[in-house]
Amino acid sequence: MSSNTVAETVSSLMPRAKEELAALVAFASVADFDQFPRSESVGAAEWIATALRAEGFQDVDLLDTPDGTQSVYGYLPGPEGARTVLLYAHYDVQPPLDEAGWDSPPFELTERDGRWYGRGAADCKGGVLMHLLALRALKADGGVPVHVKVIAEGSEEQGTGGLERYAEQHPELLAADTIVIGDAGNFRVGLPTVTSTLRGMTLVRVKVDTLEGNLHSGQFGGAAPDALAALIRVLDSLRAEDGSTTVDGLAADSRWEGLEYDEEQFRRDARVLDGVELIGSGPVADRLWARPAVTVLGIDCPPVVGATPSVHASARALVSLRVPPGVDAAEATKLLQAHLEARMPWGARVGVEQVGQGQPFRADTTSPAYQAMADAMAVAYPGQEMQYAGQGGSIPLCNTLAALYPQAEILLIGLSEPEAQIHAVNESVSPEELERLSVAEALFLRNYAAS
Repeated sequence: MSSNTVAETVSSLMPRAKEELAALVAFASVADFDQFPRSESVGAAEWIATALRAEGFQDVDLLDTPDGTQSVYGYLPGPEGARTVLLYAHYDVQPPLDEAGWDSPPFELTERDGRWYGRGAADCKGGVLMHLLALRALKADGGVPVHVKVIAEGSEEQGTGGLERYAEQHPELLAADTIVIGDAGNFRVGLPTVTSTLRGMTLVRVKVDTLEGNLHSGQFGGAAPDALAALIRVLDSLRAEDGSTTVDGLAADSRWEGLEYDEEQFRRDARVLDGVELIGSGPVADRLWARPAVTVLGIDCPPVVGATPSVHASARALVSLRVPPGVDAAEATKLLQAHLEARMPWGARVGVEQVGQGQPFRADTTSPAYQAMADAMAVAYPGQEMQYAGQGGSIPLCNTLAALYPQAEILLIGLSEPEAQIHAVNESVSPEELERLSVAEALFLRNYAAS
């Protein structure tokens, strides 16, 4: 089998891949069942299970995970004595946010300006198709040279840890020599990239109480302690004047060794408005991949429309803290909680509840699997050398798998390059990236089997 054959086969399969991705994107598979019907997630899971069975996978099953969602598992046997590779993706997606902000329906795959738009097109239903395309290309000429396990998670975006807990309870299920996580992305379209580090994450809910009930701001304002004002002040203490994260006791001066991120390019990628400054200091790569970052995800307070002249008795916020490799997420949680309690003004009562946590991850880039991937990407992306980048987001499953299978090699690739705008309105995938990465994954499996 030649690399040309693989590339030609993947190219010929792209029209079918577009149809299949459209079918998968059509499921509003947001794993928040207070907002979206559970049937949408079930439908997406069943679609993937059917696709795996059609490719000859055995033991295909919808796994009921402890968080009330389902992950799809399948096993494709390879030659006797071959290595085992686990291919991961997730089929759950972020909510579409403001549907009015989309230029086309979020759950209807739409081609526009050479890209395919739809929620989950890149993150990470496109990853499911990437795995299928790679395997189909290998099957078309000589067969798949390794044992393959596929796992498609149903709640990655919710961070509820269902698959992590299931894997811990069934440690033999996902055991593999190498694991390919298809939930990352190239640094830029056309630049082959593996993600070698992930920041961890802790998520806390902060509640502030100051009064037995709301009070009239004219009668009591100026002396009565306002819970919303106290919350705003303590949240502001989590940032220095330049916007960098400042949690008492948490180091924030680490450096990134690897691919650099040009500041002007970052401004374009992040769509920063003209005249608005970036926050933090030092190289952008340091800020994104090597240092902690706090984000206030939401605040419970009255909306402007309908607000009354009141001093507020209570207020809440949801706070995310991303932590880089080398920092224990549990320790970071303790520091964040202690900071919030110590910095709360006016003796206001504060409660800090942890609602999510994931450890950071660092890959061993010296492993044979990385060389096999570098060789594959050099063919799939002619004239380009594989790059190493970090990712500011978290994939807690990586650490669970690394702990369960310490000898396994873990690689992170995927379709979530900057133009994909994952988690935002008008998420899209580059079909050229889908094609090239599918070729790269197929060649990787072949290279790895021969190494």
